Amino acid sequence: MPSPLFADRPAPQLPAHDAVDALIHRTRRLRGDVDAVRRDAVMFDEDDPQLRWQHALCELAVQHLDNLDQHLGQLRAGLPDRCADDAPRAAGAPDDPRAGSLLNRVGSAEWNLLTDESSWSEELYEIFGRPPGSTPLSLDDLPSVLLPEDQPVLTAMVTGCLVDGRPMDGEFRIMRPDGHTRTLHMTGEPVLDAEGCTASMWAVLRDVSELRRSEQAVSRSRASVRREEHIERTEHRMAVELQEAVLPPWRGSLRLPSQGPGALDIAAHYLPSESSGLIGGDWYDAMELPDGRTLLTVGDLTGHGIPATSAMAMMLGALRGMAVAGIEPGALMGHLNQVLETSIQPALGSALCCRFDPDTSILSWAQAGHPAPLLFRHGSGRLLPPPDGMLLGAASNVVFEQDEVRLYPGDVLVLHTDGLTRRGDRGAGPEALFALAPRFADARTAQECVRSVVEEFGGAGRLDDACVLVARIGA
Repeated sequence: MPSPLFADRPAPQLPAHDAVDALIHRTRRLRGDVDAVRRDAVMFDEDDPQLRWQHALCELAVQHLDNLDQHLGQLRAGLPDRCADDAPRAAGAPDDPRAGSLLNRVGSAEWNLLTDESSWSEELYEIFGRPPGSTPLSLDDLPSVLLPEDQPVLTAMVTGCLVDGRPMDGEFRIMRPDGHTRTLHMTGEPVLDAEGCTASMWAVLRDVSELRRSEQAVSRSRASVRREEHIERTEHRMAVELQEAVLPPWRGSLRLPSQGPGALDIAAHYLPSESSGLIGGDWYDAMELPDGRTLLTVGDLTGHGIPATSAMAMMLGALRGMAVAGIEPGALMGHLNQVLETSIQPALGSALCCRFDPDTSILSWAQAGHPAPLLFRHGSGRLLPPPDGMLLGAASNVVFEQDEVRLYPGDVLVLHTDGLTRRGDRGAGPEALFALAPRFADARTAQECVRSVVEEFGGAGRLDDACVLVARIGA
């Protein structure tokens, strides 16, 4: 409130009680609404930076509204001719506007330069932690309770006010006698005498410690969100680059072997999950072996991101090397199981390994906990009966059986990872793929078959990434 030295100016009009009561009522209603939002967000994941930031914002909003409620309460309590507080109260609101955890956060002071006297409000004693009625700090003594690095801030504010007549507006930190540090926001201005000289200085000081802590929590949470988002984008980009470097470079259709009868027309596609951040350990591959046979394989390792993609690169490299060395699919699965068991980052995985001989049209294959190939012939599809095999990395010294099937010209073989048909809006299983049998029968290339699969399963709703490989047996 302005100093009495402003006697030559019109006295400011105090707000009406009803106006202050209405503001308090609206503030408490808004505070209740914000608190309801905060309660809904009480159970949040501490590991999620986005949720931490949202929670901190709710806390800051409540802090602001609590401060506003207490300031309006102090204003109402100081109005004359007011004996009772009959304004509606929010649940849990203190009976006394000066009560509660926000007690006395706003105080006032006046320093008279003519008499060298200082006067403090009761609230200011509470803010500084000094006994009520004790001698208030003079302008010369006030810097002694500030942190050393903040003393120049106060000196500049006071000098500008007393010498240049500028209003004060700034913050500094004080050390209370109890050892606690508080942050104060001070506003004020000089009071001039009849000759226009500075006679005194008055100021309002507000304890903003909790408010600044809440703002810092929001700032830290926001920085954490940005940092986590940057890390996620970087890891996602690295995982994509590693995946693209490891998966076969060919796009469109591939003919294997490149010469001779009975060749396979091959096409494949990688389908990312609905969440683009879930780059996993799925792979597909096809290659011509030194003996003229063709390797077909798909697989999936648990996990996502760089660890899963790097493990996939290791497994696919080992699989290619053993296939080139002539190791049979069943034995190859056993060796892959040992590779995964002894890796630095243990994981589980499923895999399917097929070897096609164009001279005999025999497909030899083995699986490790993986969906069996689907064989489409004459407009209908069926699952190949799977030989025994369990997930890679699940147990030691596992024996993987191997099976054989003869393929005929026009047959379509579909290999896929289990994420392909696991959709949020439909059950898992091969039935949805079997429905594509008429389209496969009409397709002229493996690429057309893959396109049909992508049209059916490439949209939203898939929970995981997936790979599909189609081999069409030629004449």
